[in-house]
Amino acid sequence: MGNSILRTDIPGLDLRRRGKVRDVYDVGDNLLIIATDRISAFDVVLPNPIPNKGFVLTALSLFWFDLLKDVVKNHLITARVEEYPEHLKQFQDQIEGRSMLVVKADVFPIECVARGYISGSGWKEYGKTGEVCGIKLPAGLRESDKLAEPIFTPSTKEETGHDINISENEVANRIGHEAMGRLKELTLAIYSKAAGYAIERGIIIADTKFEFGLKNGEIILIDEVLTPDSSRFWPWELYQAGRPQQSFDKQYVRDYLETLEWDKSPPGPELPRNVIERTSEKYLEAYRLLTGGDMEAPIANCGMGNAG
Repeated sequence: MGNSILRTDIPGLDLRRRGKVRDVYDVGDNLLIIATDRISAFDVVLPNPIPNKGFVLTALSLFWFDLLKDVVKNHLITARVEEYPEHLKQFQDQIEGRSMLVVKADVFPIECVARGYISGSGWKEYGKTGEVCGIKLPAGLRESDKLAEPIFTPSTKEETGHDINISENEVANRIGHEAMGRLKELTLAIYSKAAGYAIERGIIIADTKFEFGLKNGEIILIDEVLTPDSSRFWPWELYQAGRPQQSFDKQYVRDYLETLEWDKSPPGPELPRNVIERTSEKYLEAYRLLTGGDMEAPIANCGMGNAG
């Protein structure tokens, strides 16, 4: 599938942003999004790549874009390098299988989070207030309990540190009531369809976050979608409410780092080989379970998107 990549270099293109995982380049009216194999924990990017991570993130996003296209349009133009602008093809070793050419959109400054189970920051907030993002929840919930129905729990988008949970009213103050209502509707509709699909394949989607943008006056789905980096995936067969769950993400990395005397500030420590390998296997396993495929040709069937 190619070499692991920590950092891309595409001369002649403006680097819009180098995030924790993605490098985003300006391509005129469009953007080139490249998923590297970087991994972060506790908001620190670690020095070791996780083999195949960028391929999994890209292939899963493409899979979900296709599955969800009847629910919401998305920003994908193509993920086939042969359909990219000619000058990009010389960088095939950096972009094949791990990149998407997408339309530019006016991004909403909100992380749209759907929760079907009480976990993570939602569990912490519930423990303090009995609420999540201003939504009153029943008393006596246990960690990882399934909620009676999925809830919309938006958050801010922070450049550094953790995003901050906010209420629907705060979202409406930032982007308007109509836009907030539509984002909530889309977030819950996408989550419900995806969660129903995943549970049949042995994966619980406990929660997930989406990003949306405006293109020609229409709200479209952007960025990555329903990956182990943006979602809490739990194996159904091991699920048991009342405790934290095993997950298909960087659990091995976080568990290892918690054994170290590290203050969780940069630079991050080197990861041992077994932690790197186990983490890579978890990402690949999530892809296999959700799609029924392998990673040999992750974008073979993904062509033009529906954003235009």
